[in-house]
Amino acid sequence: MVTRRLPPLSALRAFEAAGRHANFARAAEELSITAAAVSQQVRQLEEYLGVRLFARRARGVDLTTAGRDYAGTLGALLDELALATEQVRIAGEPRRLTIATTPSFAARWLMPRLARFLETHPDFDVRLGTSNVVDDFARQDIDVAIRYGTGRWAGLHAKLLTATELFPVCSPSFLAGPRPLRTAADLQPRLLLRLTRDEWPRWLAAAGLADRSAEGPQFSDIGLLTQAAVAGQGVALGQSIVVADDLAAGRLLEPFALRIPSGMAYYLVAPPEAFRRAPVAAFQRWLQQELAP
Repeated sequence: MVTRRLPPLSALRAFEAAGRHANFARAAEELSITAAAVSQQVRQLEEYLGVRLFARRARGVDLTTAGRDYAGTLGALLDELALATEQVRIAGEPRRLTIATTPSFAARWLMPRLARFLETHPDFDVRLGTSNVVDDFARQDIDVAIRYGTGRWAGLHAKLLTATELFPVCSPSFLAGPRPLRTAADLQPRLLLRLTRDEWPRWLAAAGLADRSAEGPQFSDIGLLTQAAVAGQGVALGQSIVVADDLAAGRLLEPFALRIPSGMAYYLVAPPEAFRRAPVAAFQRWLQQELAP
């Protein structure tokens, strides 16, 4: 039977952090303890070893030669311990991933691509729900949500996925119809498809048409707005990520070169602790890869 003589793990962690930062206060901040506690634990370790690990100076501390050697070996061992711990934790945690997003984002972007995520993570139990409100994660048993906004949701962390631009789009049949669109001045106010939060005034102003009104039908959801444009019912102010596949497939065309920033973006949103779960971290990496182009 092997008997291991080891100093307390708390003292080893305090020493390794202090050596890495060369500063007791920064080590204390990392470990969520006081600088006095770090100093005490380092001193206990020095007494246990019978070796000085730090040279204490008026403006800080420096590792001694013995301290540098010990810190290098200890840092590598703690890295291995952290990796082994994470692998065991991941292996034992639930593989369920419950995603919430808006109906428009689910239908027009996520669903056509989700099979690729499932292929690379066949062991995940993926569930997808849609709504237009920020979700109660605990009550609805949601792991993560994809939301469009400014990135600020109370009590939640938001990871930026992609910013968006706004620009006119219409169907090929509409563009070839009786009202040709050669310039922005050809836009007919009553044929401008609008969201309830209408951004047409901003785009028209950027196009030099600040006096032009937008009087067309209103839609509460950008997915419905986009579908109306695909059906040839008018010109919509498309959101870049929502209309990307329709543009690529030729279902929609971009008649003008002018785009404006939407001022908002898509975010992956969840309680802070959720991002430490393996399925959520894997989903975040996949989304960022898909959105990179």
